[in-house]
Amino acid sequence: MSRLLAIGGRPRPPAGVAAGAPRTEGRVACSVVDGLEHPARLTVGVVGAGRVGAVLGAALGRAGHRVTGASAVSEASRERAAALLPGVPVADVPTVVAGAELVLLAVPDDALPGLVAGLSSTGAWQAGQIVLHTSGRHGTAVLDPVRAHHALPLALHPAMTFTGTPMDLDRLAECAFGVTADEPLRPVAEALVLEMGGSPVWVAEVDRVAYHCGLAHGANHLVTLTAEALQVLARAGVAEPRALLGPLMHAALDNALRMGDAALTGPVARGDAGTVRDHLRELDRLAPEIRRTYVALARATALRALDDGRLRPDDAAALLDILADQER
Repeated sequence: MSRLLAIGGRPRPPAGVAAGAPRTEGRVACSVVDGLEHPARLTVGVVGAGRVGAVLGAALGRAGHRVTGASAVSEASRERAAALLPGVPVADVPTVVAGAELVLLAVPDDALPGLVAGLSSTGAWQAGQIVLHTSGRHGTAVLDPVRAHHALPLALHPAMTFTGTPMDLDRLAECAFGVTADEPLRPVAEALVLEMGGSPVWVAEVDRVAYHCGLAHGANHLVTLTAEALQVLARAGVAEPRALLGPLMHAALDNALRMGDAALTGPVARGDAGTVRDHLRELDRLAPEIRRTYVALARATALRALDDGRLRPDDAAALLDILADQER
C-alpha cells in the first residue's frame, strides 16, 4: 500500500488510512499503512530533465522533497539539470527509478507507453512507489503496467508553457494542473500539485484526450495564428509588426476569455463580404501560403457568429459563398 496517503488540509482521508492519521497543513503527512511507517517527505527521481521535468523536480525540492537523481540525455538537459537541480546526480533511467519513492516521468507523449512498459518488463517498479507522469494526452491508463508491481499511478499535467529556467518556478503559482488518478489517490495527487504551487483541476480518464485537445488547439494554434499575422504585417511594410499587433491580440484574448463568442468583432462578425474578398486577394499577392488558414478560420468564425445570432443568415450566406469559391 501507499507510503503517502494522509494528506493535510483534505476533508477526508482516502481509503485505507485511519481518520486519526497524522497530518501537517499543506503537505503530505507521515502515515502508517500495513504496519509500516513511511516518511512525510519523499525521495524523487526525475526521468527526463527537459523543460518540464527539471522545473517540476525543482518545485518538489523546494517543497521539501529530496530529488535523488535525474536522467538527462542531451547537453541542454544536462545543463538544465545542473542549473535547476544542483547537486543532483545525473544517472541512467533504471538507477533514477531505483532510488526514488516518487518517480516523475516527463517525457514526450508518444515515448511514455514504451518507457513504462520497458521498465515494467525489467521489474523496475517498486511496491508503494508513486509513478507520476506529466503528459496532457494520457491519463493513468498508460501507467497500468505499474499496477502489477503495486506501484501507484498519477497523471499531473501542468497547463502552461515552460522555458526550463528558474523563472518557471514562480509562474507555477498561476498554473492549473490537469489531475487524473484513482479516487483513493486523488488527495495525494492534489496535494502534490498544491505543494508545487499550482491549482489542481480534475480530469476524468475518459476525457483526458479531449482536455488536451482543447489546450493544444487554444495555445499551440494561437502561436501559428500569431506568426502568420506578423508575417502578413511585415510583408505589408509595417516597421514593427509586434508593437502593432501585440495590444490588439492581448485585448482580443482577454475579451474572448471573459466574454466568449460575444467578444467577436471584425469583418466576418459584421458580414462584410467585400472586405473578406479583398483580404483574400491580398493574401494571394503577399502570402498565399496563409490563405488556406484564413479561409478555414473565417468559415469557422462565420458559422459561430451565425449560430450565436450575431450574423444574419443572408450575410452569412454571402460570406460562406465567397469562402467556398476560394476553396475550389
